[in-house]
Amino acid sequence: MLILAKATMAILLGFVLAIIIGVITIPLLKRLNIGQNVSHYVGERHLKKQGTPTMGGLIFIIPTIIALVLLYVNKSIEISYNLLIVLFVFISYAILGFIDDYLKLKYHNNKGLSVTSKLIIQMLIALVFFYLFMISGGKTNLVITSLGINIPLGWTFGLLILFLLVGTSNAVNITDGLDGLASGLSAIAFLAFGIIAWNTGWLVGYQELAIFCFILAGSLLGFLVFNAHPAKVFMGDLGSLSLGAALATIAILTRHELSLALIGGIFVIEALSSLIQIFAIRKLHRKVFKRAPLHHHFEVMGLNEQDIVRYFWVVGLILAMAAITYGVWL
Repeated sequence: MLILAKATMAILLGFVLAIIIGVITIPLLKRLNIGQNVSHYVGERHLKKQGTPTMGGLIFIIPTIIALVLLYVNKSIEISYNLLIVLFVFISYAILGFIDDYLKLKYHNNKGLSVTSKLIIQMLIALVFFYLFMISGGKTNLVITSLGINIPLGWTFGLLILFLLVGTSNAVNITDGLDGLASGLSAIAFLAFGIIAWNTGWLVGYQELAIFCFILAGSLLGFLVFNAHPAKVFMGDLGSLSLGAALATIAILTRHELSLALIGGIFVIEALSSLIQIFAIRKLHRKVFKRAPLHHHFEVMGLNEQDIVRYFWVVGLILAMAAITYGVWL
């Protein structure tokens, strides 16, 4: 019962702080003219969203950090080494996303940082992550117990870290195309990883990792108050990149990399739909989907935006429950 009480308190604390920060932040973003540039590619229905405040990721990033500080001051949690790794990646990717958003706003387009610049920064973050992971005694084996797989990767484990950070952060970024879609799916994902993290008793600071997940899930629920249709604010790359990177980091530290693919199943499908579309157009000179990523395909087919979001949330929740069953119970 104590675990349930702590989880509930963490979610509630994140939610309340996010509401407070949202009420303060959104008028400030409007005053500073920090508005979204909407591409004509996504269709006429989205053009009315032009100018909606962006960089709303602050509404769940700031409360998460404040909540952790408050709990530490209250001696309710300890700042463990693994929690510091998560915070390093979370904040680093938030800064990367902020730079990307800033450049888009400055030049009034959707280009932002070049692909090369992003990859270099992400490689540097992954290298620091790998170094911190190694000096803490982290094992570089790829372990999938259900399949009896235990492969020693050595230094190539750093490449796995890079792949998961880049892949997951960009997958969440790609999914962030409809009101409340990425934020709702992320809330589900962090709730699932909070439960999984609390079951990894062998990991130093596992309770703090779980608390981080629950606080962030609560903050995302608070953000949804403003981000649900019709969205009053968008999370921007500041939010989506930090969320994806944090998810990947939790998965790596808890050694549930395979669960990440299941919990973030919708993110994976969205990213794959974009890759398939790009390959088909460039190599086969034809489209597989009416528009990519997948949520836009369903929009072109005539489905209502809110219905698409609800359906995706349901699928995301089912996948998360399956992952919890596999990762905790079985």
